[in-house]
This record gives sequence, structure tokens and C-alpha cells, in this order.
Amino acid sequence: MLPPSVDAALLAVLGLLIGSFLNVVIYRLPVMLEARWKAECAQMQGELAQPAERFNLMVPRSRCQSCGQTLSWFENIPVLSYVMLRGRCRHCQAPISLRYPLIELATGALFFFCGWHWGLNATALVWCGFAAALLALAMIDWDTTLLPDDITLPLLWAGLMAAALGLSGVALPDAVWGAVGGYMSLWLVYWAFKLATGKEGMGFGDFKLFAALGAWFGWQALIPIILMASVIGAIVGIAMKFSSALREGGYIPFGPFLAGAGLTAMLLGPQAILRVVGL
Repeated sequence: MLPPSVDAALLAVLGLLIGSFLNVVIYRLPVMLEARWKAECAQMQGELAQPAERFNLMVPRSRCQSCGQTLSWFENIPVLSYVMLRGRCRHCQAPISLRYPLIELATGALFFFCGWHWGLNATALVWCGFAAALLALAMIDWDTTLLPDDITLPLLWAGLMAAALGLSGVALPDAVWGAVGGYMSLWLVYWAFKLATGKEGMGFGDFKLFAALGAWFGWQALIPIILMASVIGAIVGIAMKFSSALREGGYIPFGPFLAGAGLTAMLLGPQAILRVVGL
């Protein structure tokens, strides 16, 4: 058996690699969804879809977004390539967003925690997958206000399967009712707000994400998680309002705060969230 520090280090390295892939998912998945929706609309209207360049999570290879130059393998090493290139494209010297290495580091840190807390085993791996999915969802929602079913629904089912296999530490009935309660609670809030104001306060993706969190942590964690998400969202929203950083329409997506609360629940435990918000 390896020492906990070695388990954590191995998973941290894996996390850096997965973080690099998450950068691809965060950028490409919304583009793929938009192309899919356009093709479906064209098909319903009886139009022939225009042939497009093959584009998915694997093809084409990563390119510089400024000059379009295909990146070599040594330009795709997590974190290290950014440092070696000094944050600039090797070909056109355009700046590379700092967000790329930060996402890689965040994923590595979350995987490190899973290895340290659970060791190098199936439980740690399923929680690594949970953390990676939440990180991707948070960034996609922040960029596009979308929470893709391609991630939220597998995350929901994975939570139920982890409970059934005894890997999440949550009893299966609690996970099932957590999923039901998570979805229905925000669904009711959505319709109450819409009937009262005539506006949509959140998207259906938020229901599915909260349902997934209920599946992973059980129905008992729903109140702590939603409280944490609401508190963080309110603080960030107020700060952005005073700094004039709100996007057009004055809204911010709720998904990143739900994801943040979910990660906090993984790191500290759901009940610790109540202590954080003073309850």
C-alpha cells in the first residue's frame, strides 16, 4: 500500500492531465451543441445542412485561437507549457489566457484532495470524476449560461450508481430522494418566480445540476448546498454590480455557484457549509 502522499501526488498528476482536457471540453462542447441545434433546425425545416469541418472533442487538434497554428505536443503540457512559453503563443506571440493553467491547477488540486482523503481507490476516482464534471459545468455556464445535458445527466446517473455501489457514502434511497428533491425544489421556485414576475429566473439546467448534487450527497445536503450557493452568488453579484462588471441584462448564471457549493460539500462536508454560513 502506498503512503497517502504518494496516492495524492499520483492523482494530482492525473488531475493536471484531465484539467488540460477540461479546457478543451469547456471551449468545444458549447460549439458542438450550437452546431447540433442548427443542424436539427435545418432538418425540421426540410433544409439540407451544409457540410462542416469535423469538429468534436478530439478533432481537430488544438490550435492557437489567434493565428490558427496547430499546437505541438510540447505546447500542450499542462501548466509547464504555459510557463515555458511565458503565456504567449510560440508562433504569433499572442497572449494565452491565464485561465488555462488555472483550470489545470484547480483540477490537479481537487484530485490531490481526493487521493489524500480516500486513497488511490474506486471511491477517490468517482469523486475525482465528480469534481471534474462540476468544474467543467461551472466554466461553461459562466461563459455561455448553458449547463449541457451531456454533463449534468451523466453526473446525475453517476451519483445514483455510486450510491448503489457504496462508493459515495450515501444510501441509495437518500440519493434517489436527493435527486428528486433537488430537481423539484428549483422547478417550483422557477415557476413561482415566473408566475409572479413573468420572467425566467433560472434555466432548466440548474434543476438538473441540483438534482445531481442531491444524488451525490443525499436529500439531507440540499439545504446546506442551496444556502451556500445563494450566499456566494449574492456576494459575487453585489461585487460585480458595484464594479460595473455585470453582463448585459444584469444577470449572472447560478450554475457556477451551485457547482462551487457542491465542491465545498465534497471538501468540507455538507454540514460544514451550515457552519460557514452561520447556521
